[in-house]
Amino acid sequence: MQARIFRKEVLPFVLYMVALVASTLLIDAALHLLNIVWIGRWLGIPGVLLILGSLSYSMRKRKLIHSGQPATLLRWHEWLAWLGSLLVLVHSGVHFNAILAWLAVGAMLINVASGLTGKFLIDRSRRRLEEARQRMRDQGLRADELAERTYWDSMTFDAVKQWRVIHLPITLAFGVLGLAHIIATFLFWGWK
Repeated sequence: MQARIFRKEVLPFVLYMVALVASTLLIDAALHLLNIVWIGRWLGIPGVLLILGSLSYSMRKRKLIHSGQPATLLRWHEWLAWLGSLLVLVHSGVHFNAILAWLAVGAMLINVASGLTGKFLIDRSRRRLEEARQRMRDQGLRADELAERTYWDSMTFDAVKQWRVIHLPITLAFGVLGLAHIIATFLFWGWK
């Protein structure tokens, strides 16, 4: 059972994070080998645009926009945020020395980890609830009995879905720090 949990729950999370870091290092190394490190400086812009594009899922959930299927937008949210984070990490490299930039990158990484944690927690809770319901259906329970017996499991699933209460402030912290970094960059840029 523990091996199954590790394989289905922990390993995918770790692989997503390792893939993000490894991809960042590979792209950064390629830019150095090709002597085009300057490109990394500009990758923050498309990275931020991808991250902003990923917010369409959140806007749809809050009924700020009405187009798009939530499940499709969620998949786009996950991939756009991951890809945008990759570009921002390549942009940041290991070359910056400003504390604000470090804080923004740290908040972004915490935000990515938070999003992945929520993704896997919700998926696991949903699967466990559905497995319990299916076992009970197989035993021939009626719908009202099924609802009564899975009441606490349903409550637990609803509580896990509240993970967003934690993810949102982390996202806001990243947004504020990222915006502050962008503003500081424009203020102190050598415009001459």
